[in-house]
Amino acid sequence: MSGVRLLVGTRKGAFILTSDGKREHWEISRPHFAGWELYHLKGSPVDPNRLYASQSSGWFGQMLQRSNDGGKTWEPVDNKFTYDGVPGTHMWFDGTQRPWQFKRVWHLEPSLTDPDVVLAGVEDAAIFKTTDGGASWHEMPGLRGHESGSRWQPGAGGMCLHTILVDPSNHDRIFIAISAAGAFRSDDGGVTWKPINRGLKSKYLPDPNAEVGFCVHRIAMNKARPNVLFMQLHWNVMRSDDAGESWQLVSGNLPTDFGFPIEVHAHEPDTVYVVPIKSDGEHFPIDGKLRVYRSRTGGNEWEPLTNGLPQSDCYVNVLRNAMAVDTLDSCGVYFGTTGGQVYASSDSGDNWKPIVRDLPAVMSVEVQTLP
Repeated sequence: MSGVRLLVGTRKGAFILTSDGKREHWEISRPHFAGWELYHLKGSPVDPNRLYASQSSGWFGQMLQRSNDGGKTWEPVDNKFTYDGVPGTHMWFDGTQRPWQFKRVWHLEPSLTDPDVVLAGVEDAAIFKTTDGGASWHEMPGLRGHESGSRWQPGAGGMCLHTILVDPSNHDRIFIAISAAGAFRSDDGGVTWKPINRGLKSKYLPDPNAEVGFCVHRIAMNKARPNVLFMQLHWNVMRSDDAGESWQLVSGNLPTDFGFPIEVHAHEPDTVYVVPIKSDGEHFPIDGKLRVYRSRTGGNEWEPLTNGLPQSDCYVNVLRNAMAVDTLDSCGVYFGTTGGQVYASSDSGDNWKPIVRDLPAVMSVEVQTLP
């Protein structure tokens, strides 16, 4: 029977949770990198033993780690990511081998075919690539050099490149999201990029037809239908049926359309999950009731999923990278909260249970399906 591994990044370390295919009982490993902020951990889809992690600290800066044994042991893989061999300087080397300063790595996206190839999104917004398992990194300069770059602005969490999606049917097609610049697409493997924000609206932008400047919180796709994208925008849930060329509003009957994560069912391309919160000023569930909302129609019609979730006095948030789905026959859905709980549903969201409590605030959740 297949198993599941959850990779959980928190404000004070990383935790790895494993279960068999029934997903009833979970083993929790000790905290990895205790005391460090773990913005993102992700595993290779072609090698279940290969994991990558982004850790950062106000004292020691940013480091990247790699595991070749499913998280039992780790090694730093950012030798070209330090400056003059000194870790923690927040320096990377761009395509000209000049040191370039940034704040942190928000997202790691391993290749769909090669465990040594990884894309990394950083703050301030740029995208880097390694082809040797992290031993060296090179900027894909077409993004930061885009003519709209001077009009990008940081969101409340910084000007972060927080989402990277690779089209499984065409690996040269890459989608990214930047707060607060918007969504972009490359059709040539990252050499050139184009904004894909037509149809997005923001009350903060005076130009209703602005090309960039949108605070995109997250984008998601079902791998079987990569031209259809879903987006959690700063106020609004959106859908694109043409690979981002245009977007339409699908917030429908949601009680509020503000939130951070969005995810798509592994086997049902029209089944989408969001976690609405009260407002951009009050980052907690409406009425203190933690509810995941599911649409089985690709948006507009949404139902609250509450069974097993606290329905009184709950004031946690779910951050943009803290929701994921597995690929088992009965699709599992997982999310972590700023209160340190990780919830799981093994039946596509109908029923939930906390599989761990009292962790530090959860920043990211990723899932691997194990052989």
